[in-house]
Amino acid sequence: MAFLEISHLKKGFGTGENHIEVLKDINLKVSQGEFCVLLGPSGSGKSTLLNIIGGIDQANSGDIHIHGERMADMNEKTLTLYRRKHLGYIFQMYNLIPNLTIRENIEVGAYLSEKPLDVDELLHTLGLYDHRKKLPNQLSGGQQQRTAIGRAIVKNPDILLCDEPTGALDYATSKEILKLIETVNQKYGNTIIMVTHNDAIQNMADRVVRLRDGHIRSNTLNAQKVPAEQLDW
Repeated sequence: MAFLEISHLKKGFGTGENHIEVLKDINLKVSQGEFCVLLGPSGSGKSTLLNIIGGIDQANSGDIHIHGERMADMNEKTLTLYRRKHLGYIFQMYNLIPNLTIRENIEVGAYLSEKPLDVDELLHTLGLYDHRKKLPNQLSGGQQQRTAIGRAIVKNPDILLCDEPTGALDYATSKEILKLIETVNQKYGNTIIMVTHNDAIQNMADRVVRLRDGHIRSNTLNAQKVPAEQLDW
């Protein structure tokens, strides 16, 4: 069995005439340590799929197994433990705690884990060590996103879920954040699943999954990945 295996997943919203099928029989396998990009236009179902993998939303039918654990068998308590044990989240909005320092914001993630990474080492990896005593509003948007990545990564999660993590950033800062995510994947071996509208990002991924109208239209592996710093759009 693959590290992440999705079988015949379906999800719809609304009832009767207003029912809309957002995900239609999704089947996907992702290996441990893989960097997987979900590409597609708005309304293709990619964020819904990410939210179901993350236990934020529930499918109408189908199965998801992560590390051999079946999500459908989990009650609310075990689902909460599953999220704490397996998952890290990076969103477009940073959602930092404004009255905590950068170090303290990252430590919030460490408290949720039985096997956290060393906070000081991670601060150095993130390029935030010199800013560790500052508050979020004293940092740039890119530095705040680095902090959000640190908070997710310090848990040492099996899977890092990224929902448009560069969507609110300028070109140069986006490249920095993508390089950081690439470094995290290589250094810590986390499986990464990233939702993006940006076609260029697919070139740095191991696996590229294109969705349209709730279907997986293609699922390909990159024979030759492009380093994040060489991406152009």
